[in-house]
Amino acid sequence: MPNDRSDSSVMASEPSEPPLSSALAALPALFSEESRVRAFAAVALGAGDAAQVARAAGLSAKETAGALRRLRDQGVVVSGDDGELVVAHDRFRELARAGRPAPQAAGDSAAEGDDGPAGVVVRTFVRDGRLVRLPARWTRKKVVLRHIAEQTFAPGVEYPERTVDEKLRAWCEDGEVDHVTLRRHLVDLGHLRRSDGIYARPADSAARAGTA
Repeated sequence: MPNDRSDSSVMASEPSEPPLSSALAALPALFSEESRVRAFAAVALGAGDAAQVARAAGLSAKETAGALRRLRDQGVVVSGDDGELVVAHDRFRELARAGRPAPQAAGDSAAEGDDGPAGVVVRTFVRDGRLVRLPARWTRKKVVLRHIAEQTFAPGVEYPERTVDEKLRAWCEDGEVDHVTLRRHLVDLGHLRRSDGIYARPADSAARAGTA
């Protein structure tokens, strides 16, 4: 039967859990798929095997197997002592602890590069190489945009618009700002110069914008 096959594939040996940092970063994507959310909810409500999950979640055997495989790969669903599927509450507690910012003692700024207020602003609005959002305060917005320009474009190098967009999309993934808006801000502030669809970061853009 299809459910038996999905059961045996899902109840195979436990996969090794990914490191906390990568698992924490992958958690939003893990639950961005409806089938995985429904499968997880079914396990949380007591479904102990793939067949029960499929019935409770209203999923096909194939959808159930795929969803449970991803949930188990991330360590949020495991096999209990009796062999039934259970939510790994300890794993969520570990992820919660990993997501808390470590307390920073006075004087620790030197260990992080002693970047001062500008570094604090960048770390507030840029997480894991992604722009969470742009600050509302203009002075802070300029700091974040300068950081993105310096990390993305080499001074004097010419980039076609398609390449610029690809690079800026990486910053905007899962954020509130789209790459077109980000590109426009960079041009307006002089971090990028545009001519006939070609963009370049001026060598003196950081010096001019950094003191503004």
